[in-house]
Amino acid sequence: MKRHTWQREAVRDALAGSEGFVSAQALHNALRDSGSSIGLATVYRALADLAVEGDADSLQQEGESLFRACTPNSHHHHLICRGCGLTVEIEADAVESWAASVAAEHGFTEPSHVVDVFGLCAACRAL
Repeated sequence: MKRHTWQREAVRDALAGSEGFVSAQALHNALRDSGSSIGLATVYRALADLAVEGDADSLQQEGESLFRACTPNSHHHHLICRGCGLTVEIEADAVESWAASVAAEHGFTEPSHVVDVFGLCAACRAL
């Protein structure tokens, strides 16, 4: 486990206060706008550590890593709006069964996976 520095806690707090997924650059800008002296490289490292430890979710969108605070120690999937970025954590029992079945069919054990479903939320669809 990594040391808990003021920079790491600042990133954790800023991420928790963000809506949906956010880039390291956007989070860094928000921290700097609030008066923090934290560096961009530190933000990247802290976000990567939070993702590894399960305190943040990450996904790739258009070649950029995006992060959001998540429910720690819970396996879940995301429904993400392509318009506004609204993100909903969802359970997907059918996906869990499918992943286990496909893995077993090919002689694999301990399967893991990431499922993000993108669409348009009702508000964006109405625009």
